[in-house]
Amino acid sequence: MKKILSLLVIILLAQTIIAQDKSPVQFVFSTQRTSDSLVQLIISAKLEKGFQLFGVKKQSVEDEFVSSLQLDNSTSNDSISEEGKLLQIPSVDATSPAIRVYEDSVSFKYFFKVNASDSAILKGSFNWLGKLEDAFPSGSESFAVEVLPTSNDVVEDNSDIANQTLWQIFLLTFLTGLLAVITPCVFPLIPVTVSFFLKRSKTRAAGIKNALWYSLSIIGIYTIPTILLVLIFGDDILYQISTSAISNLLFFAIFLVFAISFFGAFELQLPNSWANKADQKAGKGGLGGIFFMALTLVIVSFSCTGPIVGTLLGQTSTGGVSTAPIIGMLGFGVGLALPFSLFAFFPSMLQSLPKSGGWLNSVKVSFGFIELALALKFLSNVDLIYHWRLLDRDVFLVLWIVIFVLLGIYLLGKLKFSHDSELPYVSVPRLFFAITSFSFALYILPGLWGAPLRHLSGFIPPDGTQEFNLDALKYQLNSGTKESTTTLNLAQPPQRLADKLHVPYGLVAYFTLEEGMAAAKALNKPIMLDFTGHSCANCRKMEKEVWKDPAVLQRMKENFVLVSLYVDESTDLPIKEQYIKKDGDKVITEGDKNLDYEITQFGFNAQPLYMFLDLNGKPLSSIKYGYDPDIAKFIAHLDAAKAAFEKNK
Repeated sequence: MKKILSLLVIILLAQTIIAQDKSPVQFVFSTQRTSDSLVQLIISAKLEKGFQLFGVKKQSVEDEFVSSLQLDNSTSNDSISEEGKLLQIPSVDATSPAIRVYEDSVSFKYFFKVNASDSAILKGSFNWLGKLEDAFPSGSESFAVEVLPTSNDVVEDNSDIANQTLWQIFLLTFLTGLLAVITPCVFPLIPVTVSFFLKRSKTRAAGIKNALWYSLSIIGIYTIPTILLVLIFGDDILYQISTSAISNLLFFAIFLVFAISFFGAFELQLPNSWANKADQKAGKGGLGGIFFMALTLVIVSFSCTGPIVGTLLGQTSTGGVSTAPIIGMLGFGVGLALPFSLFAFFPSMLQSLPKSGGWLNSVKVSFGFIELALALKFLSNVDLIYHWRLLDRDVFLVLWIVIFVLLGIYLLGKLKFSHDSELPYVSVPRLFFAITSFSFALYILPGLWGAPLRHLSGFIPPDGTQEFNLDALKYQLNSGTKESTTTLNLAQPPQRLADKLHVPYGLVAYFTLEEGMAAAKALNKPIMLDFTGHSCANCRKMEKEVWKDPAVLQRMKENFVLVSLYVDESTDLPIKEQYIKKDGDKVITEGDKNLDYEITQFGFNAQPLYMFLDLNGKPLSSIKYGYDPDIAKFIAHLDAAKAAFEKNK
């Protein structure tokens, strides 16, 4: 009996320790300037199911059940003073004097005055009190967040960068939509459709109105399903699809089939019954009938537009922003629909359109070569994730060189397919397209010996997969410096995943936070967290366009310990390190763990993301620095992170 009682006591103690070890609330601390002199300290709390967190109150002498903020003495200086405001989101009920109890999540916002030209570090702790069933757990969460001066370019809101990127995505997809108009599935329908609206309508104004509705319907058919997909499955569903090895392999197979179809081996189309049903409803007239006319166009043109849409979704989803693929489909729909409205406004322009003919099939075959090149990109993503080493950088480039040389030969009429018409002479447009194709093949040829190919960094495999690389050899020869030797003597070299993962330019990187933190403490340097991915195009662009700059590279080597965390790394975690997240999903791979860490600690799931930590693992800056090719801005951000680390010593 005594043994049983002892065992029960041990079990209860173990459960108590585990319960204490796992906090029922996770905090994220950040700062944001609301004006030149006013700064918000934002405390965001995510609560476990069943746990309740007591709110905060300024005058809490008589209140036992509150949470509170306590600033360190080092925070109080001439440039910082508390403003006296406090916001709780969701807000406290104004009709009730009681302290609010929160569930699920809450944000507390404290306001401070910080001079516009000053930088500061807000340090302290947030003392929290909660309720879990009949118990009242409590704790204290320390923080240290940076406030940068408004005159510093680094303070630029990341939303500006995001907005620029969204505009770029819209422009790219809009131009792609215009390009899709000249495919053999869409182009012949333009004069027929526009003439139908103008002749069927009683007035020219009515014809224009019907054509506009037709165009809006096309835009809606491409955009609305994307919005619904995001709303139903979550903000990151398209991002998860685009970075998944299975979906990339599926995209490769689909694009390969489309390419073979474009070459004329077979005709790929959606079931005729779909088009027939849509066409029957289109004949009923009215705005509903016009909508189904637009749906019929989308269905019958699928064999030409499907690969383009798939490519756009794949490329615009890799940033992790749910808005990007929606903007992408909006841009594509606008580009595809615009000619129908334009020709309805100016019907005389229909006379200037070239007649349908063999040139349309040439366009289709040319798309086939491009689809084949894009298919290799998706296969390369899978190859990198699973470390198959089938499509290393040099092999990939050889295949692309062959594809674009063959495209140039085809455009000159020296290579023919079954559906091609006779080509008595080479037209001027074909000649220029052939020159472009040959020039592109010559441009990527030096990449076989390690040329950077900076403009293609987001599409081709990274330099580390190429066996013979003169450019990388230069950095290896220059890396045997005193600094490198000292670093290896003071800190353990990377161990885990070092045989599979590599970083460019002679940099030393750790691929787990634990190893990186140990090295940072040994070297007394801050950590530069590099959240990246094998299929992250913008990550490769940052490495080629920014990291390679000598001033950036010097700072990264001398001032920081680089920790590159791949969010799509497929290597399994050791059994003892695998765990289950709060939502019930299992964390099995290194990539799962890294992505979960990025989301829970920084509230972000896009790559690249660069965060900087002190020796206690606390952020040195609240700025979530993502893709931005501005070298001067990145240097300023590195210097600010280094200064914050030195100030906190």
